[in-house]
Amino acid sequence: MENSVINQPEKATKLEIDSLGRLYATGRRKESSARVWIKPGSGKFNVNQKDKLLDYFKRESVCQIVRMPLVVTSMLDKYDVFATIKGGGLSGQAGALAHGISRALSKISQDLYSILRKKGFLTRDSRVVERKKYGQHKARKKCQFSKR
Repeated sequence: MENSVINQPEKATKLEIDSLGRLYATGRRKESSARVWIKPGSGKFNVNQKDKLLDYFKRESVCQIVRMPLVVTSMLDKYDVFATIKGGGLSGQAGALAHGISRALSKISQDLYSILRKKGFLTRDSRVVERKKYGQHKARKKCQFSKR
């Protein structure tokens, strides 16, 4: 028998815009979770009630991680971002926010989805801290070996 490919119509994604005209997405990284809303605007960021990205993250290198999905898609000055982030540290929170922004942007059009997918922004980074094992000092550090 031949393998036949069933032609299924592409899933028509209906934009889920709330009453304030915002798109919602969730991003996660390590122990951090970011709830992200984007809406057309002038490129403002509001993270945990702080009006500037640098006020919240304190480091420009971390802020660049957050802006990367918008820079890659050339949408930096076209959308406002509102986010609440919980858990983890600065690096994990920045990764979670970037993941949430990417997922929200991917809902806008198929073109943005393909750009973000190729650059790897839509892939959830599943790396987490390895647990400590009993009989060892840390996750991988073992006690000093003594032959005699």
